[in-house]
Amino acid sequence: MEPEDNHRYWANRSEEFSPSYYADIGQNEVTETLDAVFDHYVDEDAAILEVGCSSGRHLARLLDSGYENLTGIDINDDAFEVMAEHYPRLAETGTFHAGAIEDLLPEFDDDAFDVVYSVETLQHVHPENADAFEEVARVSADLVITAENEGNSPRRGREGAEVSCVHDDFPLYHRNWKDVFSDLGLAQLLREPHSRDTVRVFRVL
Repeated sequence: MEPEDNHRYWANRSEEFSPSYYADIGQNEVTETLDAVFDHYVDEDAAILEVGCSSGRHLARLLDSGYENLTGIDINDDAFEVMAEHYPRLAETGTFHAGAIEDLLPEFDDDAFDVVYSVETLQHVHPENADAFEEVARVSADLVITAENEGNSPRRGREGAEVSCVHDDFPLYHRNWKDVFSDLGLAQLLREPHSRDTVRVFRVL
């Protein structure tokens, strides 16, 4: 799949893995972990960006926990209509941008946010667009948090198995996010594996 095809695929995604799909599933164990991480590391007045926010299930929990300076990016325009239906207070409170992260992140100033996080989003970034990870680090003044599928079998993510295909449908690019963000000058503070995703917290040095 070429980078442009990858963008079109997620911009037009419906049914499984669409904004409506995740809104119907609702919050999960990763939401709980994020809530605990924010409670420990992040002040309530922090400026927060979710990269790939979809319909907002994780941001909605942060809003309920007292965080109000919330921004989200998603490539699928339907995400914000679904958000207005399922999480209307979030839709009214937050600031949201439709588009690819590779296009939108360069528009933000350095250190624009105190925290930048992603849930099962960076794993979809095509290798040719890996410069987006540098942009994630650039716009964060303090923390970067990843909750991504790094490969939940012994071979995934290893040499020769960096990519897997879901339902013969779309690729997942398995990366060790400690390596990625350490190379960009961030320090890992926390790693917590889940059944599918690994949550990591990094600090900008």
